[in-house]
Amino acid sequence: MRSDIDTAGFTLIESLVSVMILAICIVVIMQLFSGGLKSSMISDEYTQAAFHAQEKMEEILVLDKFSQGEWEGEFGDGYIWKSEIVLVEPEEGEAKLSFDMFDINVDISWRKGNREKHFEISTRQLGEEIKDET
Repeated sequence: MRSDIDTAGFTLIESLVSVMILAICIVVIMQLFSGGLKSSMISDEYTQAAFHAQEKMEEILVLDKFSQGEWEGEFGDGYIWKSEIVLVEPEEGEAKLSFDMFDINVDISWRKGNREKHFEISTRQLGEEIKDET
């Protein structure tokens, strides 16, 4: 004859199953946090690159006269910039205007691990070309 005292607790199997379910849930939650932190770091890198690109582009656009060419340099925080100014030639048959048009590109690059990442902005600007008087 069985008494009610024998059935009043959890069995070892029930306890192991509940601990296993809890462990799986904790692992999934930790992976979600890890993915969120990684996404946040990537977003911060691209935001910093966008700020640097905007800063360099504004330095170029302040000028009213441009010379064609490529320039590059470094920011102090591991980001490298390259800028390129190209004169846009008028198409054949178009009238020569009293101003010139330039394509301006700014490329920001940085290394993350063994990969190089890039962020680029470009614009078209009206201005005057600096002529070499040599």
